[in-house]
Amino acid sequence: MSLISQNAVQKRRLEKAGAEDDVDEGTGSPDALDAEGGKKARSHHAGKRNKEKELKARQSQEAEEMKQLENSLFGAIYAPPQFGTEVGAPLPARGQDGPLFFMDRSAGDDLPVYEEDLGSDDEMVDKGRKPAWVDDEEDRTEVDIVKVARLRKLRKEADERVISGREYEARLRGQHAKLNPFTGWADMDRKAPLPDAESNEEEGGVDNTLRNNDELVVKGTAKLLPGMLDFSRLVNANAQDPSSGPINSVQFHRNGQLMLVAGLDKHLRFFQIDGKRNPKIQSIFIDDCPVHKASFLPDGSEVILSGRRKFFYSFDLVKAAVSKIGPLTGREEKSLESFEISPDSKTIAFVGNEGYILLVSTKTKQLIGTLKMNGNVRSLAFADGGNQLLSSGGDGHVYHWDLRTRKCMHKATDEGSLTGLSLCTSLDSSYFATGSSSGIVNVYKRDEFLGGKRKPLKTIENLTTDIGQMKFNHDAQILAICSGKERNGMRLVHVPSFTVYQNWPGPRFSLQYPRCLDFSPGSGFLSVGHAGGKVLLYKLHHYQNA
Repeated sequence: MSLISQNAVQKRRLEKAGAEDDVDEGTGSPDALDAEGGKKARSHHAGKRNKEKELKARQSQEAEEMKQLENSLFGAIYAPPQFGTEVGAPLPARGQDGPLFFMDRSAGDDLPVYEEDLGSDDEMVDKGRKPAWVDDEEDRTEVDIVKVARLRKLRKEADERVISGREYEARLRGQHAKLNPFTGWADMDRKAPLPDAESNEEEGGVDNTLRNNDELVVKGTAKLLPGMLDFSRLVNANAQDPSSGPINSVQFHRNGQLMLVAGLDKHLRFFQIDGKRNPKIQSIFIDDCPVHKASFLPDGSEVILSGRRKFFYSFDLVKAAVSKIGPLTGREEKSLESFEISPDSKTIAFVGNEGYILLVSTKTKQLIGTLKMNGNVRSLAFADGGNQLLSSGGDGHVYHWDLRTRKCMHKATDEGSLTGLSLCTSLDSSYFATGSSSGIVNVYKRDEFLGGKRKPLKTIENLTTDIGQMKFNHDAQILAICSGKERNGMRLVHVPSFTVYQNWPGPRFSLQYPRCLDFSPGSGFLSVGHAGGKVLLYKLHHYQNA
């Protein structure tokens, strides 16, 4: 210890001793000092005993509180259980057995008995299933049902007071079943009543409805309302890699998540559509073919793409291999830019020269047949699952071909059409629409048209230029039509009412010059490709699935 610290300690000791001397001077003689010292010692021992008593009392109180808490949570441990007591009621002292019940003489014995509210013991026993665990303590426990006023209704006789724990549980269950009679459907052992001959099937299906988790209302099958369409604009489908030329083809894969984009920049691009980022998956450059049309096979295994060339290309999605096919044997067509693929993925129908339709097998990629119509062929569409083919062209007629016999089964005039430029059919082939060079779109019921009715269901005159492409959505409630020669030249038609949606595309959104469009398989998304090289993506909120 340093010198400075020693001096400081010595100084504090001297000051303390001086203070004690000042106090002692006021006390008097040494005898007084001895008396005062004895008094201080006695007071010190008395204070110590008081502290010990307070500590024991506090420990005892804490022990009682812990015991009371244990009894309330886990049942009585140190004494037999007492039913009807409150949680905050004092417990009997340790070592003394508290009474199991007491005799209530205040109310007398003439209390009402509610026998009609109680079920019999046989009704309380579940005959179908045995209990998983039995508590032996219930047989040894006795409950006073007169002590607590709310338990007196459990008595079967006026002078009944004490019952066993098992009987007490059974009576509580009976009382609950009496007050809550509508929980029988949750009984797993209850047998459903046999339906009567006069009962309705809908009434008998309530139990089956409650036993499964199927949706009671399926929103996808709800009717789409006319007038205003609920939609929102999303991130462009090709935002990560826009095209440097006009977009000629956009199409969703059958899984609803993959989209192909192709155009005059000789690129075939694939994007994963999520509505937020739409990441690019792959891009393929076709050196000698500006793409005029590209399409998935309906089975999703292959992509067919073509342009104004004598040949076309096939891209295998599984092997990621590109194959060049053509020219077709025996044909002199200089362009195979327009084609359609059958829904069964068996046949590709190309638009040929001088009214010829070229049928090519998707497996061998060889020409398997031709069809000949009057006038030039301009558009094609498959129907009836790929067994029939519709065609139209320069003569203003609509042809129906049977591909099994390779013969024309029906021919009729398209009302008001001079040159048919586009055709489309609904997924179930119940409707088909024709588009002409004057912007007129006619919608027909196919069965009625084949039956001889020439009048269309509706003639849509909202566009005035060439109809480039049309498309029904999957449930044929929306028909999309577009014209690439008119700015914002696209309309959405509500098919059930044959009215055009007023809020499409809206004042804030510009479609520029739309050239192609497609609905996702569940109609949740709508894509539009325009001449600026971008693919606009919209969400249709009526449809839940992409």
